[in-house]
Parts: sequence; structure tokens; C-alpha cells
Amino acid sequence: MHTTYSHKAQLKVLKTPDATIVFKSSGNWTNNALVDANMILDQFCRTHHNVTIHWDMSNVENIDSAGVMLFINYYDLLKLNHCNIKVIGAKSEHEKMYRLLRKYTSKDTRKPADFYSVFLKPLDSIGKSSVAFILDITSFLAFVGENFVHLLYSLLHPRSIRFGAIVKNIEEAGLRAIPIVALTSFLIGVVIAYQGAVQLEKFGANIFIVDMIGISITRELSPLITAIVVAGRTGSSYTAQLGVMKLTEEIDAMRTMGFEPHRFLVLPRILALMISLPLLIFFADIIGIAAGMLISHLHLHISFTEFIHRLQSVLDIKHVWIGICKGPFFAWLIAAIGCYRGFQVSKSTESIGRYTTISVVNAIFLVIACDALFSVLLTELGI
Repeated sequence: MHTTYSHKAQLKVLKTPDATIVFKSSGNWTNNALVDANMILDQFCRTHHNVTIHWDMSNVENIDSAGVMLFINYYDLLKLNHCNIKVIGAKSEHEKMYRLLRKYTSKDTRKPADFYSVFLKPLDSIGKSSVAFILDITSFLAFVGENFVHLLYSLLHPRSIRFGAIVKNIEEAGLRAIPIVALTSFLIGVVIAYQGAVQLEKFGANIFIVDMIGISITRELSPLITAIVVAGRTGSSYTAQLGVMKLTEEIDAMRTMGFEPHRFLVLPRILALMISLPLLIFFADIIGIAAGMLISHLHLHISFTEFIHRLQSVLDIKHVWIGICKGPFFAWLIAAIGCYRGFQVSKSTESIGRYTTISVVNAIFLVIACDALFSVLLTELGI
């Protein structure tokens, strides 16, 4: 005998004059036909409590274990919603399957949907996010530890250091970043000079614009803005490059051939950025101060000579060195995060964009946090 499963499981919800709800079930309650009935029952359980239900199963043609389990699931949920349920019209074979499957289900394991959604779902989401964050931190620390081991190996075996790759990455991360760093630094210098000039001009303290421009740019603004620009430009490129290599299984192929990806791909990028970023910060200092000097001359009529003499007397070399010394720390954070997220890319093109975005956000956040830590520490030390 051939059984037909062409009709989907159907459920009509009717209401009698005496406020009794009638479920009219029909069709085939089988595994591939339960979608519509499931949606109707789910919506009903969320919105009805303390009602009398007559569940009519007389028109159900075929039912399998999936259909019976769906019935048991919503029967228990409606009971938890304090509904009075009466099943009518069930066939003998339906009852036999129900009794067989009921042995393996518990009426007390499910909680009301409303209670779960209102109270437990937010806690569940927070818990999952916390666990994912801890696992992410643990994985990153393991990544850093592995890089440190390979760095020690490279220091003990200088011939294994890929100087050609380091130079190439210096060109990519440093030399080609000069135009955008110059433009950004120039605009920052213009903004600082204009905002400071407006306030200082009110008190006739025009000359102090030199102090503000010199110290703020060299000590804080140039390192921070340059690091943010590099994080958006170079950090994202590291993630995308390694992500594509992971996607095309080039990294797996390297391991198969005996080439360690951390030594050949990660270390050259980290070392190159740690060399490039301090130089870019020094370059940004010059451009930012030059922009401030130009605006001071145009807006406050401070001559270039007067500006330079004042700058020499108020700008201690320690401020320049503090800004430059932040560079390697910022560079390590940007490069390490970029490479780490690149190795996390899964086997889908969508994950490249997602992890590239995560990489940039993480790098910028950690750079700002590191800069804040430097500010607090150096202030406490009186430097």
C-alpha cells in the first residue's frame, strides 16, 4: 500500500459560544509537513492561558514520531499555561505511538514560554556572551604565546628571520601610509590651532597657542590619530590577507609543507609595523606642528620665526620621545589583533568581512585604552 504525504499538517483554531477553544487537526502530521502547525501552536501558547481546549484529532490522516512529539511538546506547554485540554477523535495507532513516546519525555522539564522569554533569555544571552568573551581572550593569549615562542626561535636563529618580507611589509604599512597620515595630521593641526586660537585670542594670550600645539600634538594627538589611521588601514589589510589565505587553504598547505605560518606570515608583519609606526608618528608630529604654525600665522599673526623660537623653549624633547615610544606598543596591538582575527576566518567569504570589522574595532579600542593607560602611568610618575 502506498502512503501519500502530499497534504501538510493543518490546524484550525475555533472558538465556541461557551468560550471553549477547539483545535481541528487534519492532514499528514509527519516530519516534512509540520511547519505551519508548529507556527500556529507556538503563537497560541504565547498568548493564551487558563482556557479550555478540545483537541480534535479525528481528521489526521497519517502521523509519525515527529508529529506525536510536536503534540506532546505543545500539550505540556499548554498544561504549564494552566489550560484544560481534552483530546478527542484520536485513532488507536495514534494512541499507541503516544504511549510509546511519552515514556521518553518529562512533563516537568519545560518551563512556560513567557517566563523563559522574559526572565531567562536575557540571562542566557549574557551568559553566552561572557563565555564567548573569556574563550576569545584565552585564544588570543595562546596566539600571543605562540608568537613569542617563534620570536625567541628567530632571535636564536637569525638566519630564519625573513628580512625581505619585513622590508616589503614596511613599504606596505609605512611608506604607502604616508599620504593619508600626512593629510590627517595636517587637518588635526589645523583644527587644534583654530580651536585654540579662538579661545586664547579672547585673553590676549596668542603666543600660548605654540605651547598647546607643540605639546598636545607630539605627546598625545599624533601617536593616537596615526595609530587609529594605521589600525583602519593596515590592521584591516592584515586580517583580510590572512583570512583569504585561510579561506583558500594556503595556510594549511604551508603547514603541510613544513612552513610555520606564525614565523612566515605573522612575525614579519608585526615587526614591520613596530618599525614603521614610530617613524610615521614622528612624521605626523612635523606635519601637525607645521599646520598649527601656518594657522597661527594666518589667524593670530604669529610669525614663523617667533613660533619656532617659542616652540624651542616650551617643547621638551621628552614629549616627543613619549609620543614616539608609544608607537611600538600601538603597532604590536594593531598587528597582533589583525593577524589573530585573520586566523579566525572560517570557510566562508562572509566571515572575512565580519572578522575584518571586528579587527578594526578591537584594534582601535585597545589603542585608545593603551593610550589612556600611558597617560595615567606617566602622570603618576610625573613625566
